[in-house]
Amino acid sequence: MSVTTHASLTPVVTADAPAAIGPYSQGVKLGDLLFVSGCIPLDPASMQVVEGGVEEQIKQVMKNLTKVVEAGGSELGKVAKCTIFIKDMAHFGAINSGYEAAFGDHKPSRSCVEVARLPKDVLVEIECIASLK
Repeated sequence: MSVTTHASLTPVVTADAPAAIGPYSQGVKLGDLLFVSGCIPLDPASMQVVEGGVEEQIKQVMKNLTKVVEAGGSELGKVAKCTIFIKDMAHFGAINSGYEAAFGDHKPSRSCVEVARLPKDVLVEIECIASLK
């Protein structure tokens, strides 16, 4: 399969994070920005949802997000914006804990919304925009 690029769009692909489960890239570079597609709690080796509850799922989501950010040439400390999609707002506290554990003192701008359903019926999905500078 060939990858098509337009203008200065460069797809990001890494085997260290789950492959895309649809017609999209794991991430795309555009100028000095990296746009990371929504990461869900799939194990990259098995492509299966990790076992356990929301705590295990947010840990895997953050691992996957980190791997795509790094493959794109950035780091979590350069993430400017995250959007979090959660299945149940009752999980907000647990998701915040896992998110904060990954980001540490860095606090990107963020939106968090409850949605009716996520791919593969996962509990959480996170996308982000990071700087490449």
